[in-house]
Formats: sequence, C-alpha cells, structure tokens
Amino acid sequence: MEYIDIAGAGKRISRLIKGTDYFVHDAYEKAATNLDAFLAIGGNTVDTAHIYCGGQSEEVLGRYMKERGNRDQMVILTKGAHHDQNGPRVNADAIRRDLTDSLERLQTEHVELYALHRDDPNIPVAAILEALNEHIESGKIGAIGASNWTWQRLEEANAYAASHGLKGFTFSSPNLSLAKANEPFWAGCVSADAETLAWHEQTKLPLLSWSSQARGFFTGRFTPEVRDNADLVRVFYSDGNWERLRRAGELAESKNTTAIQIALAYVLNQSFPTCALIGAQNQAELLSCDEGSRIILTPEEIAWIDLASEVKPAGV
Repeated sequence: MEYIDIAGAGKRISRLIKGTDYFVHDAYEKAATNLDAFLAIGGNTVDTAHIYCGGQSEEVLGRYMKERGNRDQMVILTKGAHHDQNGPRVNADAIRRDLTDSLERLQTEHVELYALHRDDPNIPVAAILEALNEHIESGKIGAIGASNWTWQRLEEANAYAASHGLKGFTFSSPNLSLAKANEPFWAGCVSADAETLAWHEQTKLPLLSWSSQARGFFTGRFTPEVRDNADLVRVFYSDGNWERLRRAGELAESKNTTAIQIALAYVLNQSFPTCALIGAQNQAELLSCDEGSRIILTPEEIAWIDLASEVKPAGV
C-alpha cells in the first residue's frame, strides 16, 4: 500500500480509503470483517460522515476500534455540516454540534481528517475557517478539508487563511473518476473537471475521490441497452463514457488486468497526490482494488483513456 501526506493529519494516509456508508449495527460482523481485511492489505484510512446510516456508520466504527484496541492504527476522515430538510447548514453552530456528535459516536477525542460535507456559497469563507480553526486549536481536528467544494471556493478560503494566520484546507474530496458525470449525483455535489484537475496540479493539494470507480460503471455489467439503474443512467450514460469504457478495456487487456482496475489506476496516477475512496464489501472486491492501486499508467495512457488524445499508446 502506498501513502500520501496531508498537512495537519499527523499520520500518513493510505491511498485506498475504506468507505463505510453501509455500516449498520445489524451487520456489525460484516463491517468488522471488512475492516480487518482492509488493514491486512496496509490500509489505514476510513471515510465516514455524520449523516451516514443515520449515525450508525460512525457508531459501528467506534465500536470496532474499541473492541480491537486499534484506534492508534487508524486514520479517521469524517464529515459534517451536511444540509438537512431546511437547507444548508455550513455554519459554526452546525459544525460544532456535528463534530461533537461524531466524536462521541466514534469514541475518540479527535479525528485526523475533518471535511465539510457540502458548501454554502452564501456564507463567507472567513466565518467557516474561523469556526474550523477553533476545533483545530482545541485538538479535536487535525487537518481540515472540503467535500464538494469548487476549486474557486477552495482557493478563496486558503487565500483568506494565509492572510489571517489561520489553518487552511489541506485536502479536497470531490468526485473524480474516469467516467465523467453528466450531472451531480445529489444536489450540491461536485465532480472534478479539467479546470479542477489543472488547479490541483498547480497547487498539489491532495484530492480524495469519492465514487472513484464510477459506482461500478466499469465492471462490465452495464451497456447502453441496460438501463435498470436509473442513477447510473442519469449520471454516467454518455457516448464519451462508453468510449472511455471501451478504451479502458483495451488497455486492461494489454496489461492483463480489468477495466475497473484501470479506472481506479486512472484516479491514482494523476500528477498530484490522490487517494481513492473505495466501496469494497467483500474480499474479492478488496483484492481487486488492491491490485488496481498498484497499476502504473503513463501520462500518454491516461490521456488516451480519458479521450484527451487519439494517439494510442505503444503496446495497446
């Protein structure tokens, strides 16, 4: 397993990050088995959120770490300030309440990585950063980041932090995948486009991608005629993505691997630090992700499978 550094985290971050949005009390043994297997391949970073499974995700993770006695081995990424039925909640009070809940559920006094789950462009970055910095100073948060913020808001926030002696965002977590989203998954979600990638290349700000394998688009289960998954059809069905799938399959054949592993390698072979959030729920899926994380892609291969070049790389 490879690792990256995120300023403020205090620990190295595994490039595969285990998703926990299916962790519930009734399936605790499955969650624990999955986490044991993840740690066994060298993973150490786990993604959760205040809203996942109505709080059960964090509670199950807290129980697991207490029972295993392995909190020191783990890097926790949790998220808060998600909107509710009344609208956006990106404010100091919501951040404080969500963080307090999360720490109690996780049975820990701090988290290494804390991200705002959504943005509210109507709230000045000054108020948001000042609120987050209070929790950094108290020791409850190591590094702060933003999930589903545009690069322009990230740049504005970090410029404010730099000019006011505050800690800025040291990671971002949008969707980044080989398949390009036609529209947001959910309201307020952000997918990395070409401008976003160029900004990350310039700043080297680490990017932690959710839906890094495009929710199974590259598994081979889907074709233009198979339309039983409405969300996948809405978000990923496009001529460009079918061509990306075809090229990923062709490149995979030349490397004796699979298209979905090539899709994961695409995320992990960018020109700036990246990690991939993975949803593996069994041993086979986990081993596929582990193998995919080890694939090296050249810039020419990345450009070709992403339709940025029509020149087929040698050996494909």
